[in-house]
Amino acid sequence: MSQEHIALFMFASMMLMLFSGQRVFGAIGAIAAISAIALWGTGGQDIPFSAAMKLMKWYPLLTLPMFIFMGYVLSESRLADDLYRMFHVWFGNVNGGLAMGTIGLMVLISAMNGLSVAGMAIGATIALPELLRRGYDKIMVTGVIQAGSSLGILVPPSVVLVLYAMIARQPVGQLWLAGILPGLMMAAMFILYIWIRCRLQPELGPALKDATDVPREEKLRLLGAGVLPLAIFAAMMVPFVNGWTSLVESSAIGALTALAASILKRRMTWKIFQTCTRQTLGISCMFMWIILAALGFGAIFDGLGAVKAIDNLFTEQMGLSPWMILILMQLSFILMGTFLDDTAMLVIVAPLYVPLVGALGFDLIWYGVLYTITTQIAYMTPPFGYNLFLMRAMAPPEISLRDIYKSILPFVVVMVIALTIIMVFPQIALWLPEMVYGK
Repeated sequence: MSQEHIALFMFASMMLMLFSGQRVFGAIGAIAAISAIALWGTGGQDIPFSAAMKLMKWYPLLTLPMFIFMGYVLSESRLADDLYRMFHVWFGNVNGGLAMGTIGLMVLISAMNGLSVAGMAIGATIALPELLRRGYDKIMVTGVIQAGSSLGILVPPSVVLVLYAMIARQPVGQLWLAGILPGLMMAAMFILYIWIRCRLQPELGPALKDATDVPREEKLRLLGAGVLPLAIFAAMMVPFVNGWTSLVESSAIGALTALAASILKRRMTWKIFQTCTRQTLGISCMFMWIILAALGFGAIFDGLGAVKAIDNLFTEQMGLSPWMILILMQLSFILMGTFLDDTAMLVIVAPLYVPLVGALGFDLIWYGVLYTITTQIAYMTPPFGYNLFLMRAMAPPEISLRDIYKSILPFVVVMVIALTIIMVFPQIALWLPEMVYGK
């Protein structure tokens, strides 16, 4: 068999196993192991062993449980409740102000957690009932929650960008810095859309009269609640950016600072601590198994030379330009996002796409930002977007699946515009890491 046919057979077999409901790491790892033995005999058993050793020796992997633990401590201790109250009293007296404040809440939650699912859960349980009770349009606010949660995998400390860094072998710190400006830009675009929409249709987001009756002392107290997650984020990132600590040390600072803050505010109990540690262990082990399987699968592709063969197929035989190939990659992510989550998409196509992107001459840090935005667009694209059904499970009964589909369309358009801007102007993502690491 030719290299192209072997690569195609491996990819098709893996997709078939995923469609049959197998675990992601099991499907990827099994195909990698079977292919290695079929291609190289008993010597192929060294490939997964080598991948396991590479995984265990990769020091930045220690950041993963630290950041996950930090996020669970801050979300389980209900510090997000104070944040939402702050946005209520400071922005509620403007048309659409509470919806705009919800986007701000999601940005801060992203800076605390790094997982989009956590942002969705907090937004659906805290913000959505309050927005509906205050007379906001149910279709618009459902879209606000979903769009805001998409910032979770872009704003540092993004767990997905850590995973991308491991598979693409890129510096985690540079990827985090690359995600900051695009993440803030998308948040600003969401807020601008809500402001314009509510100016044109005030009934969608009525101003709240009770927000003006809050005493100044209470407003200032609640403002302090909003400063807390930013202070935790600064305590973690400032030493790292200035070179005083390593990435792993900074992640430990973030986890300990979050734990100390929850204890000082008397929000931490033994039951919450147990929940946080168990959730952290479960998610960290899941990510490690997926990374192990992806490294093994990638090693098979490298051994085959499949990337060079596919590069030759696209550029020489089909005559496609690098930009056309890149756009086709992004469209394939959107298609896969109808039935896979972001982690599964990354580990399935990373062995093929990441080396190909590098071979085409594109920056892999910049591409990591494009990947995260594209997968979130895929998450929210009807008819089978992952986030759509997650939202349906969390939303109250009066919000139907039809409402959820309608709610997300304008925000998907905004995200496509943001993605296009970052593709046309790569320096939006690359300026900050170049400035910090160029010193």
